[in-house]
Amino acid sequence: MFEKQIAGQIERRLREKALPISVRLWDEREVKGTLAPKVTVSLRSPTQLGLLLNPNLSKIAESYVEQQIDLDGQARDIATLLAEYLSGGEPAAPTLSEKFGWRRHTKQSDKQAIASHYDVSNEFFFLWLDKRRVYSCAYFHKEHDTLEQAQEQKLDHICRKLLLKPGERFLDIGCGWGGLVMWAAEKYQVQATGITISENQYAYVTEQVRQRGLQQWVQVRLMDYRDLPESEPFDKIASVGMFEHVGIANLPVYFRKIYSLLKPGGLVMNHGITSETFDDDENPGRGREFIDRYVFPDGELAHISKVIELMSREKLEVRDMESLRPHYAKTLWHWVERLEANQGVARDLVGEKKYRIWRAYMAGFAVAFERGWDCIYQILAGRPHENGALPIPLTRDYMYRSR
Repeated sequence: MFEKQIAGQIERRLREKALPISVRLWDEREVKGTLAPKVTVSLRSPTQLGLLLNPNLSKIAESYVEQQIDLDGQARDIATLLAEYLSGGEPAAPTLSEKFGWRRHTKQSDKQAIASHYDVSNEFFFLWLDKRRVYSCAYFHKEHDTLEQAQEQKLDHICRKLLLKPGERFLDIGCGWGGLVMWAAEKYQVQATGITISENQYAYVTEQVRQRGLQQWVQVRLMDYRDLPESEPFDKIASVGMFEHVGIANLPVYFRKIYSLLKPGGLVMNHGITSETFDDDENPGRGREFIDRYVFPDGELAHISKVIELMSREKLEVRDMESLRPHYAKTLWHWVERLEANQGVARDLVGEKKYRIWRAYMAGFAVAFERGWDCIYQILAGRPHENGALPIPLTRDYMYRSR
C-alpha cells in the first residue's frame, strides 16, 4: 500500500512537470507521465523509491554508480530531465566535511586526491579529450566550433592574455597533459615549465616533450606548487583548473606563493571553477557530495568575490576577469558525448563503476554550469613594480585581435 502511494506521487510529479521520464519498478511495473519517455529510471528494489520521492542529485548519482538503479537514455537528456524533476525538492543536509571544513590539504593528502582522479588511466581520458589532451574548459568562438578548435582557442586565449613574448620564463601550475606548456613554447617561443603531482601526467608530458624535440624549451617537474623555489622568478604564470584542489583555507598560501614566484611587472592568469554561493555548503543536494566522494576528493569552491579578495590581500592586482560558464557547459557536453560514443572501450579500460562515475559527473556538471549552480572565471592579475606600473595595454583589444 505504501509503495503504491509513493508510486502515485512520482507519477503526479511527472505529469505536473510534463517530463518524458519513465520509472521502471523492480517488478517490471512502469510509472510515467503523459509524454513518451526519453529517459528510463530503473529501480532494482523498493528501497530506491525514496530517491524519487525526496529527490537529491547526489543520492541519485551515487545509486546509479553503485548499480542500485539504471539510467537509460542519452546522458544529456538524463541530466537535464532529472535536474528538472529535482527542482523544488528539499535539499539534503550538508555532509560533515562540508559543514565543518574537515579537509587538511597536506602535500600527501593532495597527492593522493589527485592520483585518485587523474591517474585512473591515460587511455581512458584520451577516449574523450581533444587531441592535445586538454582537461579544462574550452573557449568557443562560434556555436559550432569543434572541441579541437575550442581547446586550441583556449590555449591561445591564455597566451594572449598573458602577453607572452619570446624568451620569457613561463610557469604552468598543474600542467595536466602538457597542452599549454607545449603550445606556449611552440607558438610563443617561451621557456616553459610545467608542474604536476600526477605521476601519469608527468610521464606523459616528459615523453611528449622528447618526441617533439622541445627539451630546450619545455621542462616538466613532478612537484607540489609549495615546493617551487623562488630564486628564479617567472615572467608569466598560468594556473588552469588547479586552484579548486588547493582548499579554501590554503588559498592565501597559494596566492602568496604565486606572488613570490612572479617578477615585478609579471602577470598571472588564474582559470578556475567557483561557487555561485558565498559558502560552499549553501546548496547541498546539487551533486557536490557525489563529486566530493567519487570524483574530486577534497575539492573546494570559493565564491569569485572571495577569490578576488584573497588575491588582493596577497598583493596581486586584479586587472581583468572573464566568465566562461557557458563555455564549460559546452565543453562538458562534448566530453560526455564522446565518452558515450566510446562506452565499450571505456568499460574495458576502467570497469563499469568508473565509467558510470564519469558519465554521471560530466553530465551533471554540464547541467550545473548551464543552470548557474557553478561558475568558472579567468582572472588576470599581476605583481606591480614598486612605482605601481603594470605593463598591460589600456584596452582588451589585444586579447582578441586576429593573428
